[in-house]
Amino acid sequence: MDRGTERGTAHGRAGGNGVVAGRIPLAVVVVDREGLVSHWSRGARRLFGAVKDEAVGRPAVDLLPVSGALPDDDEVAPYGAYSPYDGLGPDLESSLDGRLSYPAAGRARLSASDGDRDRIDVLWWAYPLVGPGPERLLVLAADAAGLRHEDTGAGLTMERIAPGFALHTDFQGAEELARRLPEILPSMSVGESARIVAQVLELGYPVLEFSQNDRVPVTPDWGVPRRAERKARQERAAAAVASGAPLPQDAPDEGEDLEYAAVRERLEFLNEVSGRIGTSLDLSRTIVEVSRAVVPRFTDVAGTYLREQVVAGEGFPEGVPDTTTMWHRVALEHTDEPGRWDDVVPVGEAMPFPAHTPFFQCMTTGDPVLVPRISEQMGHMIAAQFEKRDIRPLITGRSMLVVPLKARNVVLGFMILLRHPERVEFNDMDRVTGAELAARAGLVLDNARMYTYQESVAETLQDSMLPHIEPRMAGCDIATRYLPGTLLGRVGGDWFDSVKLPGSRTALVVGDVMGHGLNSAAMMGQLRTAVQTMAALDLPPAQLLRNLDDLAQRLGEHYLATCLYAVYDPIKSELQIANAGHIPPVLVRAEDGHSDLLDLPTGAPIGVGGVPFESVVVRVAPGDRLVMCTDGLVEVRGEDIGVGLATLCESAAHPAASMDDACDTIIRALNTRGGRKDDVALLMARLNGIEPEDVARWRIGHDRKEVGRARAVVREQLHVWGLNSLVDSTELMVSELVTNAVRHSHSRPIELRLVRGETLLCEVDDDDHTLPTLLSARTLDEFGRGMRVVSTLAREWGTSRTSSGKTVWFELTLPRR
Repeated sequence: MDRGTERGTAHGRAGGNGVVAGRIPLAVVVVDREGLVSHWSRGARRLFGAVKDEAVGRPAVDLLPVSGALPDDDEVAPYGAYSPYDGLGPDLESSLDGRLSYPAAGRARLSASDGDRDRIDVLWWAYPLVGPGPERLLVLAADAAGLRHEDTGAGLTMERIAPGFALHTDFQGAEELARRLPEILPSMSVGESARIVAQVLELGYPVLEFSQNDRVPVTPDWGVPRRAERKARQERAAAAVASGAPLPQDAPDEGEDLEYAAVRERLEFLNEVSGRIGTSLDLSRTIVEVSRAVVPRFTDVAGTYLREQVVAGEGFPEGVPDTTTMWHRVALEHTDEPGRWDDVVPVGEAMPFPAHTPFFQCMTTGDPVLVPRISEQMGHMIAAQFEKRDIRPLITGRSMLVVPLKARNVVLGFMILLRHPERVEFNDMDRVTGAELAARAGLVLDNARMYTYQESVAETLQDSMLPHIEPRMAGCDIATRYLPGTLLGRVGGDWFDSVKLPGSRTALVVGDVMGHGLNSAAMMGQLRTAVQTMAALDLPPAQLLRNLDDLAQRLGEHYLATCLYAVYDPIKSELQIANAGHIPPVLVRAEDGHSDLLDLPTGAPIGVGGVPFESVVVRVAPGDRLVMCTDGLVEVRGEDIGVGLATLCESAAHPAASMDDACDTIIRALNTRGGRKDDVALLMARLNGIEPEDVARWRIGHDRKEVGRARAVVREQLHVWGLNSLVDSTELMVSELVTNAVRHSHSRPIELRLVRGETLLCEVDDDDHTLPTLLSARTLDEFGRGMRVVSTLAREWGTSRTSSGKTVWFELTLPRR
């Protein structure tokens, strides 16, 4: 704090061995390693005339008298070792790079910045600093005019006073000076201020030298005007008003009384704290910022407790806390030696507080609780909450202030503030300051809590809606990536999906709902569910998009989305694709590595209505790769989308060791351009195909005798494929499916198909549209057990309608080779 830089009158005197401290208003300036001013106190503004904004960042030699001789040699009498050229001298820069290891002091007369005096007499002390921080020079300065009318003893004149240095053993009261010196340093962390004070005291205490034997140690004056001086200034101001003369220029500064200075100081403190907290919406980081903002300036120990619901990221806690409410200790900052508090009150501990404690009073009333000094009895009462840990030595004798952290009149937590026994106790003004501090901190914490809660809800919603796609489907391998948009819009309407279809086919889908936020994500979930349902009906791609468009119009006029729907048939080695206003996919040919955007009819977005959709058949070869993505990957504001599409083609053709590596290559190539605000969905499929020798088909007649032939051909084919271990179970399930098909089909022949791929797939097609279901067969029932047998033996099974009937299928896991 800069309270030590307020203007006042110096007092104190030399008295041989009974020397007392001379309290002088000091200007405080810190110079960094570049020779530039990094801290400029209010006292420096009054002494040298430059305001803080003008001084910080300027070379120190332009502002301070520490770089050369005094202007008028005849006006200052040299004293002792301090000649007119004493001080850092012209080689100031060399002192800033760490080569100067001794302090320097001097005296200078400068041109005054006000009209009352032509020149000002400045005393200064300069301390070189070393260490990891940026500070390289600490300068203390005082106006010598403040000593002119004091009785300095022995009839000494003002010109005989010079600034100097002394060891702590040279005078009494060194402990008081060592304790007060940190109070004038700029706001720093405990480690930084301790490092600077240790260096200053080791180099020598600042003193005023009257002779070789008489020295007065300099102690910062708090700048509280005396009552008589305040009255005189008020009389002068009243006389000026009565006579019509302007008020004295120094009235705003010199007319401050104790109450005004204290209020202003606390407002400055609250303003500074407000600037240091809330820099992030991350809850854990905000908690640390709040704790560190008050230590050591306002308190020596700060412990922060939050309700369980706040820490867990749940909804807003309801109701008044009671004795069962669990409070989590989420942060602890202190100025004591490291580790002293860690074992006794570790961060992360949770506990309730009894009704007789000041903490319970604070969290139930929502008002600060002030304890001027913690007595032994209260210390014992508080320590009783800590099992097997004696906290009394840490808290007894200290001043305590408990302030609530509130938002919307609900207590989210509280802070326990403790001051060292030798420090001034908390008072009523501190209680008000603490309450205002807690109110601001509570609002910041609640904003972080709300953001964390909303982010958790959004991520949960997004994760629940995005499918978990199997990396291997019939005849193809699939890899996907999803990238959320900006940090404030992590939920969007982009999605991808894959659906298993009859005939070993796979549907590949990528869509993008226009807009962001929960509404877009909810619409995305509806459309994705609709696509899965209609894909299970084995609708052609164009017809599926037509139905999806009708559904979007029924849901609302604001439902707009783009969609790309492709069906891959690994047996026929072809893609059937339809587009609804989406960017075209990229097909990478395995033969030569060439990549191209597929030329598809663009179509209109889903929800426009009245626009036809067309399907296109594309021949593919084993090893070809299909890349489908949303426009968030290729579109950057201010850039033609063609640039992104060209980059997509180029990066998709880049060889990669795996599908995941290929996706990462595309993301790196397109995500480093900057400017991306939209979320991204990427789906890549390697179209491996299924070889003809891995597919077997038979047509089965409607005669019940055909069931036996179906078992025989399946048994023989499995022997050819070397799958003897699957013969019995496959034969049994095929018998059940063919029997049902023979019983329920009409005129079209039944088709039986076996496909050997990652699994053994068996499909039975007939022209009956009624799907079979699992039944609970009783002991004497003749029917209802077939599908139960299939459900028990198969790895997976299912049914789906086709344009001409239905398909019933099952899969078996292949034996390890």
